[in-house]
Amino acid sequence: MLEAAWNEQRGLWEIRTSAGDFTAEILISGMGGLSEPALPQLEGLDSFQGTTFHSAQWDHEHSLAGERVAVIGTGASAVQFIPEIQPEVGELQVYQRTAPWIVPRKNAKINPRLRRLFQRNPAAMKLMRGALYWSAELLVLGLAKEPRLMRILERVAEQNLARQVPDPALRAKLKPSYRLGCKRILFTDQYLPALAKPNVEVIDSGIREVRPHSILTADGVEHAVDTIIFGTGFHVTDQPLVDRLRGRDGRLLAEHWHGTMAAFNGTTITGFPNLFVLLGPYTGLGHTSIVIMIEAQIEYMLKALDAIDAHRGAAIDVRPQAQAAFVAEMSRMAEGTVWTAGGCKSWYLDAHGNASTIWPDFTFRFRSRTKRFDTGDYELLPRKEALAA
Repeated sequence: MLEAAWNEQRGLWEIRTSAGDFTAEILISGMGGLSEPALPQLEGLDSFQGTTFHSAQWDHEHSLAGERVAVIGTGASAVQFIPEIQPEVGELQVYQRTAPWIVPRKNAKINPRLRRLFQRNPAAMKLMRGALYWSAELLVLGLAKEPRLMRILERVAEQNLARQVPDPALRAKLKPSYRLGCKRILFTDQYLPALAKPNVEVIDSGIREVRPHSILTADGVEHAVDTIIFGTGFHVTDQPLVDRLRGRDGRLLAEHWHGTMAAFNGTTITGFPNLFVLLGPYTGLGHTSIVIMIEAQIEYMLKALDAIDAHRGAAIDVRPQAQAAFVAEMSRMAEGTVWTAGGCKSWYLDAHGNASTIWPDFTFRFRSRTKRFDTGDYELLPRKEALAA
């Protein structure tokens, strides 16, 4: 999609794409917040003569065998691919700005006996699923209610670091200085051992510039490099979508938001009728599966479509006061949480320091909030040309 604009006279969305132009009564954004790769602004990057790519756009035609590879970033993407490429490359340079908290994954296999139990007794599988769900939900007590509780899990992570990284100098580099959960918690058993291998160097000095065949760091050391892989995450609070959607007043979504995302129940946006955003503002999670939020949003959206049909196809636009009240509530709930007071800078926070990506509560409360669709929160716009045709 290149651009979509709400036509107030016709009461529909006019959509321009690379495959042609379309109109729609309902517009649903399902792109999520982790879809558009973010690249750092590094001086001299354009001069680099080796290969570069983002981990989300992997260059599968390029062989890393024996190469001097620089990985920039140590977040959720990097901890997944670094252990995979470490045995293949000749030299691996890991450029770390902030050390992440690493928690053991303990991804044990389900043995045949347990599989048979689940097959014969679905209630047992449901019980196991419930236990996994509630054990994850308990993290909210530390993340959003009393951040000091995260110290318990921090001790687990510190013990894991001590076991997997024998070298005290490297271990010091890899110990985070902020509260666990402030950035995304990373569950892996392979990342730390990979960093301890002889062909890996963790570099925590900032990058001063990129040269044609090397990276110069702030400490004045020049590191020869053949390939640069960016594990630098995605545009989350500044998604490209905001520059492609125009609402009832003809203004872009970016002009409405002014750098801080806002939506009602994380799903509908005032001034943008019949638009539904999956994984919109305040729906991100720091403790459990995001599928829970998506399922709740889809159920809410289906109820909204039923309401549209029940009102003879009238378009719906969330009332400004309803959205403002929801955003104010989310801001109050985020105060003092690990995301705003944990001592780090993360993609959970936008440029203004607002935690506009994260749902600061238990997921069952989001499901409860979206269980019903209240038309009182919405303005009903009269049926227009497209619906009458």
